[in-house]
Amino acid sequence: MAASRVCVVGSLNLDTVLSVRRLPAPGETVLATAARHTPGGKGGNQAVAAARAGARVRFVGAVGDDAAGPLLRAHLRDHDVDVAALTTTAGPSGTAVVLVEATGQNAIVVAPGANERVVPTAAMGAAVADCTVLLMQLETPVATAVAAADQARASGAAVILNASPLDGGCDGLAQLADRVDVVVVNETEADRWRWPVAHRVVTAGAAGARYRGGGATLSVPAPRVTALDTAGAGDVFAGVLAAGWSRGAEPALRRACAAGALATLVPGAGGCAPSAAAVDRVLAGEDAAAVAGVRR
Repeated sequence: MAASRVCVVGSLNLDTVLSVRRLPAPGETVLATAARHTPGGKGGNQAVAAARAGARVRFVGAVGDDAAGPLLRAHLRDHDVDVAALTTTAGPSGTAVVLVEATGQNAIVVAPGANERVVPTAAMGAAVADCTVLLMQLETPVATAVAAADQARASGAAVILNASPLDGGCDGLAQLADRVDVVVVNETEADRWRWPVAHRVVTAGAAGARYRGGGATLSVPAPRVTALDTAGAGDVFAGVLAAGWSRGAEPALRRACAAGALATLVPGAGGCAPSAAAVDRVLAGEDAAAVAGVRR
């Protein structure tokens, strides 16, 4: 089967990741045990995941004219993501602070920066016109997502929306939902997503994922792992799902669940996506920790 062609319209951030023994309560200060700076952003994470899954990937987004911009652009290039439609705008790039506690759970705060300035361009039109799957999130303007979805539908591509972050404050969501073929939400977001779509995927962390579409329902378990860092696992799931969507919902979900589990065994969000070969090994029955090289 030929590699799928995925276009990701989304966000790029430079993440500051702080390891903590536990997440702070409101008004509380805790000390980090480690700190690191890594590329991230839902769009970038999903693009890298789709590329590592074997898809040909183009990225549409924006970085600032600060020091982070070239780093984020190079990160995508280094993972074989086409960045011809990645623009540079005046001002800061997107940034995020990620707190990761010892259990692997996390809390994230994002400053959008250049991600708020992602607008339709001729380069975006060319990238979308060449894809078989368009993958988007809600960290860039909804109006831009609507324009990209219209272009994708005109080209016969499937439109997948990872509806996150879904805080109820996004204007134009109903308009965007009308153009979406597949929505991907977590269990919290599922309660907030009220628009009908042809295919609905609900991620459930260690429990895997649930699917409803085409008159069928399906539950897919995730491989059992002891998570080290859950940041980025949902993005890996979405990227691998998009890369495999042409195979059909069930095989795409199984690959996405396996990839998401493997992602939790790697620290950081930007580089946690597994290779297609690693996913194949887990689906063939190998222990996920052994595949990821985690020492017990």
